[in-house]
Amino acid sequence: MTAQTQRLALVTGASRGIGRQIALGLLDAGHTVIAVSRTSFDTNGLSSTQKSSIISLNGDVSDHLFIDKLQRQITKDHGTVQILVNAAGVFGPFDLVQNTDPDEWAHTIIIDAIAPYFTARYFLPAMLESKWGRIINLGSAASLHTPGPLYSAYGTAKVALNQLTRQIAAEIAGSGVTANVIHPGEVQSDMWVDIQAKTAALGEAGNNQQVWVDWVEKTGGDDPKKASDLVLKLVSPESDLVNGSFCWIENPLQAPIPSW
Repeated sequence: MTAQTQRLALVTGASRGIGRQIALGLLDAGHTVIAVSRTSFDTNGLSSTQKSSIISLNGDVSDHLFIDKLQRQITKDHGTVQILVNAAGVFGPFDLVQNTDPDEWAHTIIIDAIAPYFTARYFLPAMLESKWGRIINLGSAASLHTPGPLYSAYGTAKVALNQLTRQIAAEIAGSGVTANVIHPGEVQSDMWVDIQAKTAALGEAGNNQQVWVDWVEKTGGDDPKKASDLVLKLVSPESDLVNGSFCWIENPLQAPIPSW
């Protein structure tokens, strides 16, 4: 990778799961990565080159004042963030709407849909000024399926994230900056473990979701590296014209379904 194609990337939710895999993929591709999460990025097992190219910063992405301060700090210390990956996410309450905890429900919307707005709000201006940038939001195929019971907060948040991404894409079209959503696949991540536990706790009421949980467990799920590979594809020149799209990993366990 030449110096001209090395970028400064920021990945939220980077300390674990899919977010961590994406951060590592960007590192391996030669980019400098700012890993933002509530807990520090574990560098054990990384090469000295990788360690020198990752900056771990802790904070709460649901706090727009933190994001504002973060943008100012990064710009001062490291320059313009050119790749923004919003990978932080929670599944939230798994119950009928009338039985959900209002705080947990609202928190899910904030983390999964509003936090990506916060990061775009503060990091997009510098991307537009430099005439190059990539905003990549981790969505879910759940947002494309016919709504079902029990996951109203997560489903609502991911639909909102789709629309937010499309709105941003419409505003920045032709600027050299793009915004897209990716479905990372059916991954046995920490979120999958959370869903597994919540499904089991519901017993018979969670039978429909249990089918999905068992399917992912039986197949082993999608390799999280596929999500990382898709991010690398979106930041490469071959994706310069991809904007406002719902993007699928290669050979996903779940066959792609129509989006837009």
